[in-house]
Amino acid sequence: MDNIFVVIPTLDPEQDIMEEFIDKLKEEFNNILVINDGSKSIYDDFFKKLEKKGVKVIRHCKNFGKGRALKSAFNYLLNEYPDVEGCVTADSDGQHTVKDIKKCAKALLKNPEHLILGVRNFDYDYVPEKSKFGNKITRNIFKIFIGLDISDTQTGLRGISRELMLKYSDLAGERYEYETNMLITCQTDNIKIDEVDIETIYLNSNVNSHFNPLKDSILIYRLFAKYFMASFSSFLLDIFLFSFLLGMLNISTKILAATILARIVSSIYNYIINSNLVFKDMSIKSLVRYYLLVIIIMFISGCFVTYLHTLLSISVISIKIIVDTIIWVINLVVQREFVFKGGKNNEEKLS
Repeated sequence: MDNIFVVIPTLDPEQDIMEEFIDKLKEEFNNILVINDGSKSIYDDFFKKLEKKGVKVIRHCKNFGKGRALKSAFNYLLNEYPDVEGCVTADSDGQHTVKDIKKCAKALLKNPEHLILGVRNFDYDYVPEKSKFGNKITRNIFKIFIGLDISDTQTGLRGISRELMLKYSDLAGERYEYETNMLITCQTDNIKIDEVDIETIYLNSNVNSHFNPLKDSILIYRLFAKYFMASFSSFLLDIFLFSFLLGMLNISTKILAATILARIVSSIYNYIINSNLVFKDMSIKSLVRYYLLVIIIMFISGCFVTYLHTLLSISVISIKIIVDTIIWVINLVVQREFVFKGGKNNEEKLS
C-alpha cells in the first residue's frame, strides 16, 4: 500500500487519542497526511511533533470546514504525488481502527473506480441516540430522494481513488455537506459504492466530534429541500391555476381542461427549477422524458379527479389535492430514475 495515503482532517484534536492513533497507523502505512483545519495555536507543538514522526501536515489559517480540508488534501496529493493511487479518509477522534482503514484500502485497490465506504452498525445500545436518529433520517432521505440505499451516510472512513479525488476536487460544499455531495455525485455520475463493515466506536458518547447537529444538519438537508420546495411551489401554482380556470371555464369537461392548462404552466416552471437546481440536467433527452411524464401524470390526475368527484360529495379542489399528493411521490421516483437519470453526464444540452 505504498501509494495509498491515509488522510486525516482535524480541528483542536484530543492529542493523546490522536497521537496513539497515528503511532498505530505508522506500523501499517508509510503515507499519512493530516490537515490542521485552523486549530488553536496551542496545538502548534503537537503538529510539529507529528511532522517529526514523518507525518505530512497541511495547515489552514483558520477553520474552513471538513469539506475544504478534504479538498485541500486531494489537491496536495494530486500535485505532489503523481503516482498516488488513492487515499483513505479517517477521523481523528478515535472512531476508526487501523484494521478497518486497511480493509478500506484493500477494497480501494481492488475496485478503484468505486467509492469505498466504511459503514457502522447503529443497532448497538451504546450508540448515542442522536447518531442513531440522524443516520436513520438521512438514510431514508437518501433512499427516497436520491435512490441510494446506504447503511451509513455520514461515515468519515472512505476509500477514494486518484480519479475520484480529481472529480471531487471541485465539488460544492465546505463543511459536512461536502461528504453528502460525494454520495449524490455517485448517483448522478453512475459511480458504484462498495460498503465495508467496520467497528462501531463512540468514545465518551462522541463528545470530541465537531459536528454541529443543528448547523451542519441544515447544510446537509437543504440539498434535499431543493426538490421539495421546487415540487411544493409547483404544486401550489398548479392548484391555484386549476382553481382559477375551474371558475372561468363553462364546458362539460372543465375539470380535465383546467387540469391540462394549469399543468402546462406549472410544468414549465417545475422543469426549469428541477433541471437547474436539483438534478443538474437540462438536456433534450430529459426535456422529452419530462413532458412524456407530464402528459401521463396530467391525464391520470384529470381522470381520477373527475371520477372521484362523481362518487364523493366533497369539493373538487380537495379531491385534486389528495390525488396529486399521492401522484407527487410517484412523480419523484420517476423523475429521479427515468427523467433526469445521468444528470450532468448527458451530452445533448439545450442551448
